[in-house]
Amino acid sequence: MGEAVLSELEAACRKAAQRRLGRVINATGVILHTNLGRAPLPSAAWSAAQAANTGYCNLELDLDSGSRGRRGGLAAELCALATGAEAALVVNNNAAALFLILSCLARRREVLVSRGEQVQIGGGFRIPEILALSGARLVEVGTTNVTTVEDYTEAAGLATAMALVVHSSNFRIRGFTEKPPLERLARALPADVILAVDQGSGALDEGVRGEQAVGRCLKDGAHLVCFSADKLLGGPQAGLIAGKAELIRRLSRHPLHRIFRPGKTVLSLLEECLVRRLNGESSGPAGDLLGLEAEELQRRGRRVLRGLEAGRARLVPAVMTPGGGSAPDEDYPSLALELVGDAPALLAALRQWDPPIIGTIAADRVLLNLATVRPEELPVLRSALQSLLG
Repeated sequence: MGEAVLSELEAACRKAAQRRLGRVINATGVILHTNLGRAPLPSAAWSAAQAANTGYCNLELDLDSGSRGRRGGLAAELCALATGAEAALVVNNNAAALFLILSCLARRREVLVSRGEQVQIGGGFRIPEILALSGARLVEVGTTNVTTVEDYTEAAGLATAMALVVHSSNFRIRGFTEKPPLERLARALPADVILAVDQGSGALDEGVRGEQAVGRCLKDGAHLVCFSADKLLGGPQAGLIAGKAELIRRLSRHPLHRIFRPGKTVLSLLEECLVRRLNGESSGPAGDLLGLEAEELQRRGRRVLRGLEAGRARLVPAVMTPGGGSAPDEDYPSLALELVGDAPALLAALRQWDPPIIGTIAADRVLLNLATVRPEELPVLRSALQSLLG
C-alpha cells in the first residue's frame, strides 16, 4: 500500500512540475506561437537587462535631482523614435492599451467600428465587449465585407469621439471586399474625431506581407496606434501606444494607466529590444526566420537525420507562418522532418522529452518544422529521434 501511494504521489508531482514554465523546442513552424510564449527574446537583450533586474535600479528615481522620477526609463521615448510618433506610452499588453484608449478618450461617447472589424481573437477577447466594458458606445458602420469612407462620415455626429480601425489578427476576408485607405479616412473624418488604430502585430518595417507598419499608420493620419511588443517587435509582453503627444499625456494621467503599467523586468527588456532594432542589430523574430535560406534548412535537416534508421524520417516541403495574430493567411516555404510511426504516440512522447519538443500532425504523420528549431537545439532533436525511432 505504501509503495502504491508513493508511486501515485510521484506521478502527481511530475504532472504538477510540467505546469511550471520551462523551455520547449518549437518545431511547429509558427514563429510567434502564442501557446509557446510568442517572440523569443534575444539573448543579448536578456543579458544586458540582467543587472537592472538582479539588483536595484532607477525605476522611479531621477538620478540628476535625487528625487522621485517618472517610471519607465527610455522605453516610451525609444518607441516614439522607432515609430516616428510624437510620444508613446507603455502598458502591460495590447488589450490594456486599447481599453485605456477607449476608457480615457471615448467613455459615454460613440466609437465608429466597421462591421468587418468587430473581431474576436484568442481567449474570447471581443471588440464589442471591450467597448461596452470601457463605457464607450459602439456604432457599427458598413458591412462585413464592404465599408466605405462615406459609411464613417455619415455615421459621425456630435456624440462621436473616435473611429477605431482594428487589425484582423487571425483571419482574412476574400472576394468582393472594400475598406477605405487609412489616409483617405483620416482626411474625411471631422477634425474633432480621433482616429485610433489597433495595429496589433507591432510591425515596424514594411517588409512583412499583409502588415501595415505602425509608422505608416501614423504618417497616414492616425492619431493613436496601439500594438503588442511580443509579436513582430520581438520584445517582452507589453502594449505600446504611439501617437499625438497631447493624447498620450491624457492617457498617462488616467487612473487605469497605473493599473496597467509594467514593472522593471518588462521595461528593461523592452528598452534593450528597441535599442537593438534602432541600431539595426535585429529585424525581429519574424524577419530573422523568414530570411532563412533553403540551403540552411537542408543543412539542419541533414544534421538531424544523420545516423537515423533509413525510412523512419525524411525531409519534406513545409510552410512557416508568422503566427501570433500577425500577417494572417501568409506563409513562407520551409522544410520539415516527417516521422514514420504511430503519430499520436510519437507526438506525445516528444512532448515528454527533456526539453519537450512540440510538433504537429498532418496526414497521419508527425511533422517537425525546422524553421523554428534553433541551431543549438538540433542535437537534442536528433537524440530524441534516435531514441524514439531507433
